[in-house]
Amino acid sequence: MNRYLFAIFCFCTLALTSCVTSKQNDLAYFQNIDSCNNVLGKLPNEYAIKVIPDDELIISVFSVLPEATAAYNVPLINPASRSTISVNSQPSVQTYVVDKKGYIMFPVLGKLHVQGLSTEEISDMIRTKVAADVQDPYVKVTLSNFRVNVLGEVKRPGAIEVTKERYTVLDALADANDLTEFGRRDNVLLVRDENGVRTYHRLNLNSAAVLTSPYYYLQQNDVVYVEPNKIRQDNSKYNQNSAFKLSVVSTIVSAASIIASLVIALTVKNN
Repeated sequence: MNRYLFAIFCFCTLALTSCVTSKQNDLAYFQNIDSCNNVLGKLPNEYAIKVIPDDELIISVFSVLPEATAAYNVPLINPASRSTISVNSQPSVQTYVVDKKGYIMFPVLGKLHVQGLSTEEISDMIRTKVAADVQDPYVKVTLSNFRVNVLGEVKRPGAIEVTKERYTVLDALADANDLTEFGRRDNVLLVRDENGVRTYHRLNLNSAAVLTSPYYYLQQNDVVYVEPNKIRQDNSKYNQNSAFKLSVVSTIVSAASIIASLVIALTVKNN
């Protein structure tokens, strides 16, 4: 009899160990990375953010002689430009909102089409135009409304204001304090607006291949959603069922209590 009990104990121990190991493995990122011989492959080089309508661009023009580029930093009075006052002949910080057709109205240069360009390409375009009148100008262009949303099974879900253009899905998850133990690492959903069409893509963080995915780098307004795993879903269903059963029992007990009170009252009255 003792042998049978011992065998059952060993079997249960192995089963539990297997389950725990499987769960631990599911939590690991890049599980196949050791098979890559220290080389993951070429990283995606197309990470530059492309400007779209309603983007906000901060543009400043510099030169050795500030007065030479002062005209290019004059605040414009129109809905597509928001500016602060310049101080001591230094360029003011100006924000230009890209209109629905992809244009901004820039001082001196007039209407510029920027949709589909990166901030570097916009900088090159403006610098070339300014260089016709100013020697060795420098143009700085930054995107001020780079924002992504991280939802689902992460420790700190919400909107993330991004301060750099080279921003990856791992950066987003790190800013969200990583996934919870109930998040599916093999099926992270990325929702993106591409040329007016909303698309979605799946990322498997268990595989090192995600590091070379064309969707490894994020763009403005991307949504990263981490789905709950089966344990979380089962727990949720169990909690809902338990709450429903408790509610039913509570209702029955309350109804029985009311009926008992009525019976006692009627009995006392009749006596």
